[in-house]
Amino acid sequence: MCGIAGFCNWGKKNPYSEEKDWEKNIRKMNERMKHRGPDASGIWISDKKDVVFGHQRLSIVDLSQAGAQPMISHSGRFVIAFNGEIYNHKEVAKKLLAEKKVTAFRGSSDTEVLLEAMENYGVKEAISMCKGMFAIALYDRKEEILYLLRDRVGEKPLYYGFVRDSFVFASDLGSIAVLDGFEKEINQGVLDIYFTHGYIPAPYSVYKNIAKLEPGCMLTIQAPFRRGSEKLECYWSMKEAARKGQNNLFKGSRKEAADELERLLKASIRGQMEADVPVGAFLSAGIDSSTVVALMQDLNAGKVKSFTIGMEDKKYNEAEAAAEIAKHLGTYHTELYISEKDAKAVIPELAGMFSEPFADSSQIPTYLVSKMTREHVTVSLSGDGGDELFCGYTSYVSTCGVWDKIRKIPMFIRKPASEFLLHGPLSTKDDWQIRGKLLSAKDACEVYKMSYETNPLNHEISLTEEKLPYYFTEYEANFLPEQNHNIMLMDMLMYHPNDILVKVDRTAMAVSLETRVPMLDKDVVEFAWSLPVEYKRQGELGKLVLRDVLYRYVPKEMMERPKKGFSIPIQKWLLEPAMRQWAESLIDRKLLKEQGILNPDVVWKIWTDFVEKGQWRKQIWFILMFQEWMMKQYVIS
Repeated sequence: MCGIAGFCNWGKKNPYSEEKDWEKNIRKMNERMKHRGPDASGIWISDKKDVVFGHQRLSIVDLSQAGAQPMISHSGRFVIAFNGEIYNHKEVAKKLLAEKKVTAFRGSSDTEVLLEAMENYGVKEAISMCKGMFAIALYDRKEEILYLLRDRVGEKPLYYGFVRDSFVFASDLGSIAVLDGFEKEINQGVLDIYFTHGYIPAPYSVYKNIAKLEPGCMLTIQAPFRRGSEKLECYWSMKEAARKGQNNLFKGSRKEAADELERLLKASIRGQMEADVPVGAFLSAGIDSSTVVALMQDLNAGKVKSFTIGMEDKKYNEAEAAAEIAKHLGTYHTELYISEKDAKAVIPELAGMFSEPFADSSQIPTYLVSKMTREHVTVSLSGDGGDELFCGYTSYVSTCGVWDKIRKIPMFIRKPASEFLLHGPLSTKDDWQIRGKLLSAKDACEVYKMSYETNPLNHEISLTEEKLPYYFTEYEANFLPEQNHNIMLMDMLMYHPNDILVKVDRTAMAVSLETRVPMLDKDVVEFAWSLPVEYKRQGELGKLVLRDVLYRYVPKEMMERPKKGFSIPIQKWLLEPAMRQWAESLIDRKLLKEQGILNPDVVWKIWTDFVEKGQWRKQIWFILMFQEWMMKQYVIS
């Protein structure tokens, strides 16, 4: 895992910089993302000095100089800066050698294999045969075309856009923010989405003129690299994978489905355990991470290294259960109990860690478990993806339950009832506002969308009235025939890549730890979408076929306990004097007026409802993380 950065035409039309400044700026970009790759730094500039690549390396495969980047292809035509891993690179290398496309490789890195595959098979064909996580910058020196590619599910980040008239890209948004002439103008249109969900989804970023490349997409831009000349296309689609799977359902029994899932997961884990550095895994007491660790241990001759953190508050502590599972599996288990002081100490670091506003409070324990894990290994596997692919969230149960009740009421009754609750005497109450909205829903997807819009006040936090379209507003009603799968797909398009994967990537990269996610393997994902819902959920119990695999290794009774997850008692902390003082300093009315971005009256209405009436809204943390980021954004450079 690494960090990539670069720009085109730097200095030619940029009044803030002269051509000779390209080296200073690429070094600043590299330095800003050094945490992503502390082992080595590399720079490449084209003969015309119009394309510049930067790279920070975290050495995982082929630790020698043969794996250094940016890397030039054997013919000299292509140059690559690559962040991520190609797990099946050995198979691709064998194909290249067997077909005499390559006579020999200089080293054993997946970067070299990827580069030669792209030159010999073409970019799209090469990427279709590769399995992995990645953000790639590839330059064709002959055709003068720059390619940017992001992996299918969105594990690795890639930002791009224009700074003045120079096309720029980077793994870290902060690497773009340090460039000479970058104005850091806030993209206020995305703030309504941020204050609804707590993160900014692709293709948007918090800055104007800077976008995130969406998962499964490829962007091309050709010399002279003018604004508006970018071409964007999709080489793999989560929506199409889901549609294809649901239109061609798995025909075997549930046992046969578990057999196939176990085979695919083992193949994925086998590939992801390969590295020239120590590898371990996160282990909570949940189904997903326990399945990954169980299969890792089954595949490994020695003891797998597993890691978990414990909380002093038993309501949030899974360490004891995780230790019991680790003992049963026979892993070499390490745990760290963290105090409230440890967790609170992370908060001032979050704004710099994420480079743009991000407010999933489980970012705190995720960072702490990553920090502890990095002391023992360089690579850690995680169980992310199980809930979204195998119907694990309780919200799926509640959403479908609500819709099943609403749909029985005729629309000619629901519509006036909805209007009365939204605009009548009961409209001042949050609970009745929610009921009023839900009554107008046309399908389960709308019920799910509305669950994020529990109070109209949340849409008034930002002073801007601009509303941008995004995955939720653009999702087609009943895109898939089964309602659970529609909601799961919405999460795989929105929540999973823009919250879960961002959280894991940024917190782990902050301590130079590479994370890998076996359940997001292309074959596993596509197989999961082919399963009927009854193989995933019955009643309130989800992840059935995944449980079937796990129970072959861990006793069922050991797993039958309520999931606690990585949770932080933010509500409790914010009522304590020191944290309350910190929070109120960030939302000081004078400060908010000077910034001119948030509505002070709305912010303080939400805050006083909490501190005086005990009415908690998750938007409180969203606001505080936004303000913490705002206070530090001018310090980034």
